[in-house]
Amino acid sequence: MLAVKTDIAKVIPHVGSMCLLDGVLECDAQRIRCISSSHRDPANPMRSGDELPALCGIEYAAQAMAVHGAWDAKYDSKPRAGYLAALRDIACTTMRLDNLSDDLIIDAEKVMGDEARVIYQFDIHAGTSRIMSGRATVVLDADKAGV
Repeated sequence: MLAVKTDIAKVIPHVGSMCLLDGVLECDAQRIRCISSSHRDPANPMRSGDELPALCGIEYAAQAMAVHGAWDAKYDSKPRAGYLAALRDIACTTMRLDNLSDDLIIDAEKVMGDEARVIYQFDIHAGTSRIMSGRATVVLDADKAGV
């Protein structure tokens, strides 16, 4: 494993139980692969009642993108702010994450980007099942970009 939860928490804005990723399995200039078991945790802060809606997978993907962006920029601490600005082509094959027995594998690939914006394609799997996929546009330093 390239990084564990404590390493991830150093480079994303979320702390404590809101840091949803357990580790980084692979990473290069274009892609990152992360793993998480927090979807099964009854104390997961994204739960609604006794369930974790599958669309919360977007936050798992966003955290993977944030780690990739920080590492790509060679940050070893929390980088500049990024804001999820748009989602496209979201496909979800389940209603809940909390009832999945396998760990989540979150893949994110940087499709394009510049100093102000970046677009990622992401996929989330549990075992051999694809749970979610889509594209996300992230605006970096929105205050400075005039957004």
